[in-house]
Amino acid sequence: MTKFSRVLDSADGLAIEEQESLVQVLQHRLAEHRRAELAEAVKSARREFKAGRCRPATPAQIIKRLLA
Repeated sequence: MTKFSRVLDSADGLAIEEQESLVQVLQHRLAEHRRAELAEAVKSARREFKAGRCRPATPAQIIKRLLA
């Protein structure tokens, strides 16, 4: 049995209110994790820009490059 399956089985053993709380806690943790990843990506982009490894572009320029 995988770890994921064990977690699901354990969650099934919780009361409905506890399952709802678990979902809320997991959603909050995921949001925090995504915010941390985004913050790190912004820091990295700023370092690259400061080092001259990238340059500013308008949204139209970015789209044009993506579609080329």
